[in-house]
Amino acid sequence: MHQPGLIVAPLTPFNADLDVEAPSLRRQIDYIVKDCGATMVVAAGVETQEYTYLSLEKRKALIRHTVEFVDGRVPVMVGISHPSFKTAIELAHFAEKLGAAAVQLLAPLRPFAGPPTQADLIAYFEAISRESHLPITLYLNPGPGAAVSIPDTIALAKLPRVQLIKESSRDLARVSRLIVEIDRAGHARYFTTMQMLLATLELGGSGATMPPPGSEIARHIIDAFVAKDYTRAAELQLQFALFPSKWMHRGLAPVMKAAMNLIGIPAGEPFPPYSSLTRDETAALAALLRTTVLAHRFERTAAA
Repeated sequence: MHQPGLIVAPLTPFNADLDVEAPSLRRQIDYIVKDCGATMVVAAGVETQEYTYLSLEKRKALIRHTVEFVDGRVPVMVGISHPSFKTAIELAHFAEKLGAAAVQLLAPLRPFAGPPTQADLIAYFEAISRESHLPITLYLNPGPGAAVSIPDTIALAKLPRVQLIKESSRDLARVSRLIVEIDRAGHARYFTTMQMLLATLELGGSGATMPPPGSEIARHIIDAFVAKDYTRAAELQLQFALFPSKWMHRGLAPVMKAAMNLIGIPAGEPFPPYSSLTRDETAALAALLRTTVLAHRFERTAAA
């Protein structure tokens, strides 16, 4: 049986020229690896990382920086999702050259509209598999990508190269069924997200993927669960009841960046024209975070 995994997607700090601010990214990755106990780091793979605003060359630079700053301490999974199939393959080859452990690929929308069929999805993932030897993480996030049905998700999980799945829904009925039919059946490791973490672990799933600083809370939940302190694990899971949901009208990236800035690990502002939290919202977020396992971060920041 696998130990629970915590896959962390660093937020992307931008400088005044809207380039990646490398020193802040390095500091954040150190925090993710050392303090959050990430078992894998995602490079430019989820929309919260704001990679979609970057040119291909700048996205490659972000990937290169991420791999460099992780420095072999944990595996790196590189996001290769792109509207162009050829560009996705180019990114997969780039990931191979950098020594990535896996690639992450969003279940695609059809470019000519309409939901993809199961045959479309299988053909797409098989085509990527023929071009790259790296394990593939099937990334399920309706909106940016396709809404993939339960039967189609199971079919994709049975492809030999698809070895991990990142599920973005908070649908317990869907999650529980897919844990049974995918993870417990031995087809692929199945990862969910913050709000589903403890339920995922209890049902036999593999863990969760998320940005910081949610990942520090998640590390405490996982450690309590592994120690069989289920009461403590449940208490910690409740820290995700309000964070980040109370501020999600701003978007996940702005909320998590604001939280990182508050705990003294600067992540910058959202990519323009999108705005951060208001002053009142930031104050309310700070007050809530002080009731979580992140409270000690405020004390360190004040002392500094």
